[in-house]
Amino acid sequence: MKGYCACGVADMAVKPDPGSKDKGPNLFLPRKADVLRAEQTTPYEKHFTLRLADQSQLEFQPGQILEVGLMGFGEIPIGLASSPTRKNTFDIVVRSVGRVSTAVNKLEAGDSLLVRGPLGNGFDLDKLRGRDILIVAGGIGLCPTRSLIQYILDRRKEFKRFILMYGTREPKMQLFLDDLAEWRKSKDIELHETVDRADPTWAGNVGVVTKLFNKVPIDPETRVVVCGPPIMFRYVISVLDSLWIPRENIYVDLERRMKCGVGKCGHCQINDKYVCVDGPVFSFAEVENLEEAP
Repeated sequence: MKGYCACGVADMAVKPDPGSKDKGPNLFLPRKADVLRAEQTTPYEKHFTLRLADQSQLEFQPGQILEVGLMGFGEIPIGLASSPTRKNTFDIVVRSVGRVSTAVNKLEAGDSLLVRGPLGNGFDLDKLRGRDILIVAGGIGLCPTRSLIQYILDRRKEFKRFILMYGTREPKMQLFLDDLAEWRKSKDIELHETVDRADPTWAGNVGVVTKLFNKVPIDPETRVVVCGPPIMFRYVISVLDSLWIPRENIYVDLERRMKCGVGKCGHCQINDKYVCVDGPVFSFAEVENLEEAP
């Protein structure tokens, strides 16, 4: 698998027909969402809790994405960072990296923005139910996987053993600190954390996320979700191969220059795949041999 940038985004098995009133909201038509909460969680990321202005419910699956926009600035694809089991509101986390994201991150509670979606394919929950689940998240990769984490915790009896491995560059880059504190104490999830570089506040594991595999026995029938920086994939997949986990049981959450979100502009196309429509969630077996077009 070459040329992908991992994580940060997205259940539709076919390309949407925006003109059909029978298939939910028009995917080209933005809806207003109000900012209920805005928290600067790291020097680069801001966590928003939103609610549709018309008080309707946003229906989505864990792993799907939204196009988030502001008039006069444009829009960007952002993965939903909360579970559909948490009704009435939904969360996103935005990293300031460009013109649109920087403008969005200036918003505070009481402001509003525009959203389109949900878009793309989320996690196939039927393939995860009744199985051991391992999520390996690196950095901002915890944002789209948080949707799945919350879903599993809210429907805990539908899943077997649940493990989360989470790595960041340094302690101050950790996201969702309240969640992490709760998960550390919970008997419903096995949380293993590491940082690349420790500071005086850190007493936990130090090293890349793959070092955590030495501490945790993993059954080969486990279903694995991976989301993080591109370099992380190579090493995590190598470890999973050594554990005899089939690549069709490994799911990756990807993004690649997504723009329109509905498979029209072609920015995210690689070979015959449109990441925004066919993904962003794929089994690794689906994408391991894809290459950038010349």
